[in-house]
Amino acid sequence: MTASPGVRHLTIAELAEREGVEVETVYAWNSRGTGPRPMGRGRGRRYRLADVEAWEESRLSPAPARMTAAQTVHAA
Repeated sequence: MTASPGVRHLTIAELAEREGVEVETVYAWNSRGTGPRPMGRGRGRRYRLADVEAWEESRLSPAPARMTAAQTVHAA
């Protein structure tokens, strides 16, 4: 695997630290296909930062709907 110039990649350990989980959890994500898309195989796996950020964004729950002033008056 060759890294593209200017593209940041994370190791498995760096991804685990970023997400606040154990390295074993990242390996489990890889096995289940539930984590960010990895590049490479085994211990040489890397994660493009852009892919990690997209994966993180996809895991966010949608913001709660806000009521307008008119809706607030009618709800009371």
